[in-house]
Amino acid sequence: MLDFLLTSDAIMALLTLTFLEIILGIDNIVFISIAANKLPENQRSKATNIGLLLAMIQRIVLLFFVSFLVGLSEPFYSLETSWFEIHVSWQAIILLAGGLFLIYKSTSEIREKVTDPSHDEDDVKNKRIKSLSQALTQILIIDFIFSIDSILTAVGMTNSLHPNHNYTLVLMIIAVMISIVIMIAFANPIRKFIEKNPSIQMLGLAFLILIGFMLITEAAHLSHTEFFGKTVGAIPKGYLYFAIAFSLFVEFLNYKTVNRKKNKSNPKQT
Repeated sequence: MLDFLLTSDAIMALLTLTFLEIILGIDNIVFISIAANKLPENQRSKATNIGLLLAMIQRIVLLFFVSFLVGLSEPFYSLETSWFEIHVSWQAIILLAGGLFLIYKSTSEIREKVTDPSHDEDDVKNKRIKSLSQALTQILIIDFIFSIDSILTAVGMTNSLHPNHNYTLVLMIIAVMISIVIMIAFANPIRKFIEKNPSIQMLGLAFLILIGFMLITEAAHLSHTEFFGKTVGAIPKGYLYFAIAFSLFVEFLNYKTVNRKKNKSNPKQT
């Protein structure tokens, strides 16, 4: 297993997954902060840290469940016609449903953030919290909703990296643990940085749309789908890694350009 974790594909997948988990966890951090701020000041930090730790445990449990379903690769239904052929398995169904969900969730999130950025935050603010247990319950519910897309993203990024699903499961768990530890240590700085640079989060949502399409094609490929004798192929992970790296590089250049313009327009007073 160590040999697999040290391969370039596994390291690239780990770095990309950790980045996406943090980006996708920004909303989660915001909602946890809102829920924790309703408690007495001496309990807020405790609620935030415990909430994120419980979130990590919850995501790992969900990873085991989803990975088990993805491992069911034997076809249970086949359809063959003169122009179409498919062999459906639970693995393909989970990936197809996950891809459709990611595309729907991402486009919905982008639309909400453009039209009404504070909608979800207002819903959380309106819920009353009287005790630490109530805060943790609300945090777990919020995290469960946000865990689905992050877990499907992890499955999409690591599926087919190794024939042994236990290896990819370990990789996903490591990425989740690293991202949660980073969020616990730097929750507020990360949240403030994203608030100042909302394009980063929008970029993360755009990546989810790409991953959603990749999951759909992966499902068709694993089902040995054929149209008019042409087999649907899987999208190489390297294309996705390049798109993400290139987009981040462009965003970094844009960030430096904007900051330079701000510095020129607001020179320091001497």
